[in-house]
Amino acid sequence: MISKSLLTGLASMHPGELLREDILPATGLTKTWIARKLGVSRQTLHDLVAERQPVTVAMALRLGKLFGNSAEFWLNLQRNYDLRILEREMADELAAIPTLDAA
Repeated sequence: MISKSLLTGLASMHPGELLREDILPATGLTKTWIARKLGVSRQTLHDLVAERQPVTVAMALRLGKLFGNSAEFWLNLQRNYDLRILEREMADELAAIPTLDAA
């Protein structure tokens, strides 16, 4: 049997983890400098990289512009993370809901 994780790809990660572990260290820039360029407070950036806050649409636009990818990249990371967390939390409730067959 193929595991669900193989079908869905790598485990979902909070976008803050990606920023903290990979992107920010690769830039060699301080969090203060990054926050200033994003137009947010250092605390806002700190809360994001500490995974205490989600990536909002506005933050996704900022991150996409600064790092040269896209707002969709950041929003997809957040959406996938939120889905996996909630899917685990709701597992029993979801198991009780039948799946209807299409007519």
